[in-house]
Amino acid sequence: MPVLDGLRDVLRPAVTLCLELHRHPELSGAERRTAARLGAWLRDAGYEVTGGIGGHGVVGVLRNGDGPRVMIRAELDALPIRERTGLPYASRGPAAHACGHDLHLAAAAGAATLLSRGRDHWRGTAVIVGQPAEETLTGARAMLADGLYERFGRPDVVLAQHTVPLPAGMVAHGYGPMLAGSVGLEAVIHGRGGHAGTPHLAVDPVVTGAAAVIRLQSTVSREAAPTESVVVHVGSFHAGTSGNVISDRAELAVTVRALSQRSLDRTALAVERVIRAECAASGCPRDPDIAVVSRSPATHPDPAATARVREAHVRLLGAERVIAWHPSMATEDFPFYGDAGTATHGMPGIALSYWMLGAVGPAAWARLPGTAEEKLAALPPNHSPEFAPDVRTALPTGISAMTAAALSWLASAAP
Repeated sequence: MPVLDGLRDVLRPAVTLCLELHRHPELSGAERRTAARLGAWLRDAGYEVTGGIGGHGVVGVLRNGDGPRVMIRAELDALPIRERTGLPYASRGPAAHACGHDLHLAAAAGAATLLSRGRDHWRGTAVIVGQPAEETLTGARAMLADGLYERFGRPDVVLAQHTVPLPAGMVAHGYGPMLAGSVGLEAVIHGRGGHAGTPHLAVDPVVTGAAAVIRLQSTVSREAAPTESVVVHVGSFHAGTSGNVISDRAELAVTVRALSQRSLDRTALAVERVIRAECAASGCPRDPDIAVVSRSPATHPDPAATARVREAHVRLLGAERVIAWHPSMATEDFPFYGDAGTATHGMPGIALSYWMLGAVGPAAWARLPGTAEEKLAALPPNHSPEFAPDVRTALPTGISAMTAAALSWLASAAP
C-alpha cells in the first residue's frame, strides 16, 4: 500500500504529539489546548481547518477530486482521574488520558498526514474530526447539532477506533452490538437536617441513600433476565459535612448500561422507582429530584462497512492479528454519527465502522503469568489510573489501521 510507505517519517512527530497530549490532558468541555494542537497539525498537513464546532470541536477537510467522503473521528477529552502510571510523561494534575484518547488523536493525525502526502493514490474527500466531550456523552450530538454534516458534507462512512488491553499490533472487529448503551442519572434525596444526637427529630438522607444503593443492585439480579447484559453502577455518593450533623440532602450519580434499548429503558425506570420508593419509606419531606444527564445507544457498526474494513486490516496486518470482539459494557457517543443521531443530524443511512486497537506492549504482556484470559483480567483496564497504552508499539498500528480503513473507500475511486 504506497500511502503507508511514509509511515516511518510520520511516526516520530506523531509519537511526540501523543506524549504531549498525554502530559497535558483536558477535561470534557475544556479541550482548548488539545483542539488547537490538532488544528495546527491538520493545517500543516494541508487541511482546511475549522474550530469551535459544538464547543471545542475541530474539523479538517482535504478535498482530492471526485469520490467518497470519509470521516475519521477521534476524541479530545480526558478523564477526571489522577494518573498513577509512573510514566515519565504522565499527567501531574487532576485529569488523565486514562482511556487512550491521546493515542486516538495521534493516530488520526498520523493518518491525516499520510493521506495528504499520498494523494496520488486516492480520490475523494477526507474529513478529520476532533470531538470534544466524549466522556460525558455529549460531544457528538453537540457537533452534529452545530451542523457538522451540513457544513462539511454528508460522509459515506464514519471511522473510529478505540484502545483496549489487547496486545499491541492487533485489532478486533465485532458484528452486532460492540458496546452497550447507557443512561446516566443524578438523584438528590431530600432529608431533614438535625443533630447526630437526636436522629429521631431528623430524616437522615444518608441512610435513605445507602438503602437505595443496596436495593439498586437487585434491579439487575431480580429484574433482568439471566440472558440479558445489564449493569447498574452507583459511581458517586455525596452527603454531609461533619460527623455530628445530619445532612438535609444526599446526591447519587448512577449509570445504567445494557446491550438492548429495551433492557436499558426498563432498568433506568427501575432505578428511578427504587430511589423514589426508598425516599417514601424513609418519610423524606419531599420527593427526590431525579434527572437524566446523559444517554447513549448501543454501538452497532454497519455490517458491510465492518466487513470492508476488516478485510483491509487482514491485508495489512495478517489474519492472526485481526480477531473477533465480544460485546463490552463500556459505552460511547459514536452511534450518534449514524442512524441513532438522525433526529439531530437528519441524514439516515450513514455507515459507521468501529474497531478496537490493542495497546499492551510485548514486555508487559510477557511479564504476566497465565492464559490470555488471565492476562487480560490482570491488566489495568480503561478508566484505571494505571491504564498506560504502549505508544511505541500501539501507535504505528493505530495510524496504519486507520489509514488502511480510509483507503478502503478512497482508493476505490482512484483512476
